[in-house]
Amino acid sequence: MEKKKIEGFEHIRYERPQLSQEEMIQRSEHFYQEMDQRRTVREFDPRPVPLEVMENIILTASTAPSGAHKQPWTFCLISDPSIKKKIRDAAEEEEKISYSTRMPENWKADLKPLGTNWEKPFLEEAPYLIVVFKQSYGLENGQKSQHYYVNESVGIACGFLIAAIHQAGLTAVTHTPSPMNFLSEILERPFNEKPYLLIPVGYPKAETYVPAIERKPLHEVIKRF
Repeated sequence: MEKKKIEGFEHIRYERPQLSQEEMIQRSEHFYQEMDQRRTVREFDPRPVPLEVMENIILTASTAPSGAHKQPWTFCLISDPSIKKKIRDAAEEEEKISYSTRMPENWKADLKPLGTNWEKPFLEEAPYLIVVFKQSYGLENGQKSQHYYVNESVGIACGFLIAAIHQAGLTAVTHTPSPMNFLSEILERPFNEKPYLLIPVGYPKAETYVPAIERKPLHEVIKRF
């Protein structure tokens, strides 16, 4: 592996195979078509998922770029039924309050076509829960270290995570009960970590239905300059 020093720090040569334009078009089209099949699923088959698959998914998420390469994330992987029940109970308690007092009527109206409510059985039914925590700052040998662009970095990692889940043949739902402090308490996370996203992962039930929604066409999401 070819190496060189840049301003005193070791760098390694990066090489990427050059594809023909035809290959690039084919690969980009294939990946789009694959990801376009991704849907949010709230009905999970309880059959187990191999642990190695889940670990590979999290490793893929961890390849995301981050500010100053600080990698300010922690992925908590949960399969323990008792912990999943605690999370469900706490999440539903917050969701009950949100649906009854916190959410304005237009928000609830927008959610109606998706068929959601305060009940979250998928938090127990899915074989795995992934709770993503953002690290507001680092802790190295008991000392604080600064992290940069934390929300942006963790958001990108979550995008990688969702894509990796789909590529592995699994389904997920991104769940963001608000507030989410109960996750820190249940999982006993340190003060520098804040809950960012809760994602149940698993196989869909044999007979699963999802809302008949459409994604915006290209001309609505792109502006060429």
